[in-house]
Amino acid sequence: MRPKPQRAILTISKSHAIRGYTYCQENPLTFATARAQCRNRSASHCYTRAIDTKNRKPACLIVHPNAAQYAEEIERLAPSSIAYKACTSADEALDAYTDESILFGRPDEIAEILPTAPTVKWVQSCWAGVTPLIEAERRDYTLTGIKDAFGPQMSEYVIAYLLAHELKVFERMKAQQERRWDKVLGGTLHGKRLGIMGTGSIARYLATQANFLDMHVTGLSRSGNPVPVFQKVMKSTQLHEFLEGLDYLVSILPDTPDTDNLLDADALRKLPKHAYFINIGRSNVVDDEALIDALKNDRLAGATLDVFDEEPIPEDSPLWGTPNLTITAHVAAVSLASLVVPIFVDNYRRYLNEQPLHYVVDFDAGY
Repeated sequence: MRPKPQRAILTISKSHAIRGYTYCQENPLTFATARAQCRNRSASHCYTRAIDTKNRKPACLIVHPNAAQYAEEIERLAPSSIAYKACTSADEALDAYTDESILFGRPDEIAEILPTAPTVKWVQSCWAGVTPLIEAERRDYTLTGIKDAFGPQMSEYVIAYLLAHELKVFERMKAQQERRWDKVLGGTLHGKRLGIMGTGSIARYLATQANFLDMHVTGLSRSGNPVPVFQKVMKSTQLHEFLEGLDYLVSILPDTPDTDNLLDADALRKLPKHAYFINIGRSNVVDDEALIDALKNDRLAGATLDVFDEEPIPEDSPLWGTPNLTITAHVAAVSLASLVVPIFVDNYRRYLNEQPLHYVVDFDAGY
């Protein structure tokens, strides 16, 4: 008797991409036979990998605008071992969803999928922050984040703006545009006092780089426990004392109820007038109105913001016209496939082997 064929999911490679996906009765499954037998039955753009359901492993939905790159990296790191459908948006993922138990991608997109995806047991975020999922009602699954991946990018961003301010880069650009010979001397980061709000993996990487520049680095955390790369770590209850005397302040804190408006008007007044503020964490940490007021009244030398309550910022936002404020569009770190997919692949193997996953998020703590 001819053996009954095993069901497999259509494999679509990046070089043979076609619209839609469906199931094909063919084993072993090749792209040629799948393309010949399958029909375009969906309007979504989902790229999927074949899986023999005789020994089926948990399947994953990738949800990211660069899903094809994520899929390619999975192919490179875990050939033939992870079944997936790679979708570029929440809408495509909702169309593609059948009974997948794993979601991997952007928290904001995944938050839209969860209410109608009851079989999901594990979500791997591709962001360091997971606020959209923390704020969602559903919590009956394991959520893992990303750590030890964005330190280099975010440190480069911060140090670039520290140097730009210290060396008066923007002022020199303006002088050049005005055809004016500017002989005003810049400063140096050597010996400057840098305060970092947060002592996690990104903060530790930044502190290490700042140490190379001979800056004096102080950290702020809930516990105040010592961290080797910081000269000193203070408790969050010592915020005002922490702010006094700083030349530069960088926030890398998550969005939690405990971090709401930590930098209010009273806190900002504790900073010296020559201090410069950079926020690459979450926007809830700073009171925008208080920051705008401090900059307009020269109580703060300048600020660079990469995160905002509403993104993109509305055209009528007063932030656009605030003096000595640099705005960037949440670009301090990019979730490159080469950075985040290795973490997912490692966690996937752990998930299969029922081992503890890396970087599990505490829903109550918010990180």
